[in-house]
Formats: sequence, C-alpha cells, structure tokens
Amino acid sequence: LFACLCKRLKKRRRQRRYGSARGLIPGRISITERPALVDSRQRFGDWEGDTVEGAKGCGHIASHVERKSRYLMAAKLANKTAEAMATASIHTFRRIPRTLRKTLTVDNGKEFARFKDIETKTGLSVYFADPYSAWQRGTNENTNGLLRRYFPKGTDFREMTDQRLASVVKKLNHRPRKCLGYRTPHEVFQNAKRGALAM
Repeated sequence: LFACLCKRLKKRRRQRRYGSARGLIPGRISITERPALVDSRQRFGDWEGDTVEGAKGCGHIASHVERKSRYLMAAKLANKTAEAMATASIHTFRRIPRTLRKTLTVDNGKEFARFKDIETKTGLSVYFADPYSAWQRGTNENTNGLLRRYFPKGTDFREMTDQRLASVVKKLNHRPRKCLGYRTPHEVFQNAKRGALAM
C-alpha cells in the first residue's frame, strides 16, 4: 500500500562525504552571509529556487517559491543547463515588482552556475544553501513535494503543456494554508503585490 501514499519510499543511495567543497560553483555567496531578516519571514520578496526532474532526459520544471506567502512560480525547462535555468528565472521574475525581488536561495546544482546573470537582470541577491542541507530551503522542498502529487517521479515533461503546468500552479496557489491563517498564497501575495505597486 505504500505506493498509494503521496510520498513513496525513496531508494537509499550512498552519499558523498559531508563537508566536501568539491564541485561548488565559483563565486557563490553562502547562505551564512544572507541577511538574518530572511529567516524570520517578516518581509516579502525572499525566494527559494530549485528544479523538479522528470523522467531521464525528458525535461525539468524550474520552481520559485516566496518564503512569506508560499506563492509559487514555475516554468518548463527543456534541459537542466545553467543557460536554460537563468533564462527561465529571468523571464519569470519580470512579472514581479522589483520591490518584491530581494533574495533568492538555491542549492548547489550546476544549473545555477549563471546566477550572476539572474542577479544582474532581476535585482535579486542569490545565496547558496550548504551542501546536503535541503532544510535550509524547506519552503521550496515542501512545495516541490506538492508538485510531485501532480507530476510523480518518472513523468515525461515533454508531454506536459505550459497550460497544464499553469493549471497546477494555480491550484497550489489557491490552496488555503494553515500557516497563512487559512488564507491562500495567492491572496497573501497579491496583497503584497498591490502594496508594492502603490509605493
């Protein structure tokens, strides 16, 4: 019956030794240098980014989640290259008022190697979580888990339309959350967006 659960059992695999700095992106700014205010979720505009992988060689989803409102933005990626991720991220954040683009926290995947392009084009300050510390981007990890309910592992993203992805993102953004006082991420973020546009 475990196969019917929302989260199936994961296959265990051997991990690299903790603390290894091999393969880290040159010029990366560690999460330890991120403003402490981000941890408190007191302001809007702090984001977490990641990718959701489909079947091998069948595309990815770039996901970005706002920490305070839990508002999700997502885009299809034909591949996991740094260029594809930078292009998708820049295009996605252009819809957001500049005052709501403060920080973006990501993992150490090579798809974020062109983070400087993202910073230049969006105004975001990009920070990298520590290796093997997914909890430092917990909001994004949890949201990706919700995406997986609609797109299980092994999904061929080549067959997924932009309309289908937009429909799923809309459902998640209109889903009431206990942590938001049973308001939806859409409600909370739109209120912040209206306030930002009025400034």
